[in-house]
Amino acid sequence: MYNKYKSQGFEVLAFPCNQFGGQEPGSDAEVKAFAARYGAKFPMFSKIEVNGSGSHPLFKYLRESQGSFLGMNGVKWNFEKFLVDKTGKCVKRYAPTSSPLSIVKDIEGYL
Repeated sequence: MYNKYKSQGFEVLAFPCNQFGGQEPGSDAEVKAFAARYGAKFPMFSKIEVNGSGSHPLFKYLRESQGSFLGMNGVKWNFEKFLVDKTGKCVKRYAPTSSPLSIVKDIEGYL
């Protein structure tokens, strides 16, 4: 999906987080190497916190712009997704279990 739409301005930004069952315990380099084994070619940032008092300002904005989700205000689990338009407005939030292919129509609507 990333390869198909990146020439149209689509971008995937990955922010690893170790706040969910310790699933990202490695260093930034180890996390990037692991993702690369699965073909990830999009930007992978350093690990951050997405919930709690140490939450990165980006995730504070994303959560606040979309309100409570799946019964909680915080990010529920790794792979929760946020769709942000070209102006920087967060327009939709998806469950961690939503497959990237299930949101293609929404993405196409914003390209």
